[in-house]
Amino acid sequence: MVIISNSSRRASITMEKLRSLGFDPSLFVGAITSGELTHQYLQRRGDAWFASLGRSCIHMTWSDRALGPSSGAALPMKLDELEKILDQCAAKKIPMVVANPDFVTVEARALRVMPGTLAATYEKLGGEVKWMGKPDKIIYKSAMEMAAVDASDCIAVGDSLHHDIKGANAAGIASAFITGGIHATELGLGKFGEVADDIQYMLLPSKTMLILHMCSLHLHGEECTY
Repeated sequence: MVIISNSSRRASITMEKLRSLGFDPSLFVGAITSGELTHQYLQRRGDAWFASLGRSCIHMTWSDRALGPSSGAALPMKLDELEKILDQCAAKKIPMVVANPDFVTVEARALRVMPGTLAATYEKLGGEVKWMGKPDKIIYKSAMEMAAVDASDCIAVGDSLHHDIKGANAAGIASAFITGGIHATELGLGKFGEVADDIQYMLLPSKTMLILHMCSLHLHGEECTY
């Protein structure tokens, strides 16, 4: 098994976290994260797109809502201030690399806005975005290389329709959809072990787009409950 995560952290940190959660890391081939991919591509510069990048950057760290100056210190900013920076960057045609493409994450039954939402905003402003994680097939390719298998030998398991299932489809990999995760409330599920009916499954794509739109509208509020 290989863990594929949109976490902006390095893969080694993800593997260490497994042990703290009670899992035996030896049961896994390894982990590939968006942060690990970003680190590798920026370091190696073997890809033509990354080779064309300069050596300086504006580093936005989501957890602290910070914009990192050249000194390396964090400079806290509100989301509306970050959007003003994005507008200026788009005008200057500065490319963006997203080390965590998730739009939202679930915290206590609330959808908390994640970096992918900010990146999507940048695209709408006309900015160029390199998505280093699900649903882009780049992360699935890395996972298959790590496990030394082909797409026909894989099955991807995840709870996000947009990231996990869409990404698996793009990579030509079979998938298993976990209904009790990020889409649980949309599917009308409140307890572990409950099963959604066929109608809820059919309505899920439209509900997902609606919630993503709501989170975009509530970007300044940081979260949208559902």
